[in-house]
Parts: sequence; C-alpha cells; structure tokens
Amino acid sequence: MIDNTSTAPSSSSSAASRPVLVYGAAGHTGRFVVQALRDLGHAVLLAGRDLGKLQAAFPDAPADQLRVQGLDGDAAALAALLAESALVVNCAGPFADSAPQLLQAAVQAGVHYVDVSAEQPTAREVFGQWGERFATAGLCAAPAVAFYGALGDLLATSVLGDWPDADAIEVHIALDSWHPTEGTRKTGVRNAGRHVVYANGQFQAPPAVAPRKTWAFAAPFGEQAVVGFSSADAVTIAHHIRVPDVPAWMNETPLTELRAADTPAPVAVDASGRSAQRFLVEVVVRWGGEERRASASGQDIYAITGPLAAQAVERILAADGGLTGAMSAGQLGDARSFLQALAPRYLQLDFGG
Repeated sequence: MIDNTSTAPSSSSSAASRPVLVYGAAGHTGRFVVQALRDLGHAVLLAGRDLGKLQAAFPDAPADQLRVQGLDGDAAALAALLAESALVVNCAGPFADSAPQLLQAAVQAGVHYVDVSAEQPTAREVFGQWGERFATAGLCAAPAVAFYGALGDLLATSVLGDWPDADAIEVHIALDSWHPTEGTRKTGVRNAGRHVVYANGQFQAPPAVAPRKTWAFAAPFGEQAVVGFSSADAVTIAHHIRVPDVPAWMNETPLTELRAADTPAPVAVDASGRSAQRFLVEVVVRWGGEERRASASGQDIYAITGPLAAQAVERILAADGGLTGAMSAGQLGDARSFLQALAPRYLQLDFGG
C-alpha cells in the first residue's frame, strides 16, 4: 500500500529554497550530474550508501553536504532524507532495484523525482505505475533523463513540430567506442531478458534475430552497419507521441565492445572527467509521406547525461508545480530550447530538415 502522506513543507517557496539531492552521487554518472547541477547554481546534497565513496568522490565537500542512507531499511528515514530537498535525482543503478524505493520516498516526502536510468523496464514502470500517484501529489517524475532515453526523445519532439502524430520515428545511434562502467555491466545482468521494441503500436519482445541494415551517418562516422537496438528512447517517445513504430539502431562496433568481458572502463581525458568517446544521434520522423530530421553529437555518453539531467531539474523546479505526473524529457517544456540550452558546450545540434 502506498502512503501518500507528505513529510515535506507544502509551500512552493519552501520547496524552491531547498537543495537538490543526488542519490548515487559518488558513481561515475552521478559525479557528472552533481557538476552540471552546480554549474547551474543549484545547492546539492550528496547522498549514497557508502560514506567512504562519497568522501573519495568529493574530497572538498563539507560534511553537512553528505548524506548516507541505504535503500533496504527504514522507509521513513529515506523519506525524511528526501524531504530535505526539493527534488531527488536517482543515479544509483541498477534502477530496477533503486527506483521503487526512491519513488515511494519521493511521494511520501513531497519532492520531485528524476532518474538517469537507461533501463526500459524502469522507465515503463514509472510511466505506467507511478504517474497518477505523482500527479495526485502535485509532483513530477521524469525517468530516463540520460543519453539513452532523453536525447532521442528530445530530438524527435523538437522536429515533430506541428504534426499531430507520426507514422514512424527512427533513432540512429553511432558511437566510436563503448567502454562500459561497472554500473552498466551490473545493469545489463539485472535486466537480461527484459528488453522490448516498440512496433505496431505496442511493446513486444525483440525478434530472435536482430534486424540489420546500413545507415549513412553524418561525418565523421559515415556509412555504418547498424543493428536493431532496444533503447529507452522507444519507451520515452512512445509515452507521449502517437506513433506505431519507434525502431532504434546502433552501429555494431560499440555493441561488440560492450559485450566483451575484457573491455576496460572509461578513462578520463580532460579535466571534466570525460572519456574520448564520441557519439552521434540522428532521428528521422516520418508522417504522410514527408520526413523531418535532427541530430545531436558530442563527447562521452555518460558525461552528457549530467547536463541533460540538470536541465530537466531546472525546468521542473522553474515550473513551480506546473509539471506533474510521469513525464519524459521531451515533455518538460519546449524540447528544442531544452537542447539548445546544452549547445554548443555539450552538444552540436542540427535541425536541418
């Protein structure tokens, strides 16, 4: 049974004065989220399950910014922790394990929720099972605000424009490499066998043999062999755009690296902690015989998740209660301006028709 009793102050002015809490802040992606939030001027509480990891990740952080709280124990204590904030960003994967506890605590505490999960099942559960609860509480829950889940959704929503719906939305992803984090590997194990594709207006199991084709990406990738890919973008796009098919494709080289047990973790090549990895996402929206395209490129799929999540936080808090229920990144106000807020520092954009 869900307890919707709020333990947080009820006034919007009180909420606006409280910091953002990042749970899983010491993780690889969590650190990018923290930095992006700080860059936007947000006070941040650094939370997780291990004090030593928090102190190692943020050696200069004052003790009063650190919060240690597990997810398996006292639900009231977790809600009380979240009630110190205006919004919680969940960076603790696997999200199939962390999201239910933090969603429950957020509703009870009366705070908004954002996560950076790339997990299709988690995003589907937030949209399908938590949206009404958050709407009733006057709160927003935004899952999959990450490279997988947000970028394709934002591009598709941007170019949909005045079209009421679409006949198909294709997401094409190119990476020049993929050195997975420990969290990515754990998530892959946790969600094995739970992937879906969106076709003929419904979610269904992927075909036994993944489809393949070639796709002419923009430079520097050029023509690539691509394979059907179960991406969180299919979940976020289908949540709010009426479209029967949302195929997603990725070039094969990074998937081979992801599956190899000996592929190393990402290594920082600049002061921000980004790896050298480059990405390109191209989206094609088709309707009535016409098509529109948009693309975004940048460096490091884990690093770009930080500013994506921070921009979502900025919009939810600025809406002052105007965004409620379960929403994808593409629903948090104007999608094109969302992307443009990240350019050119983080993204290179092309809305070239």
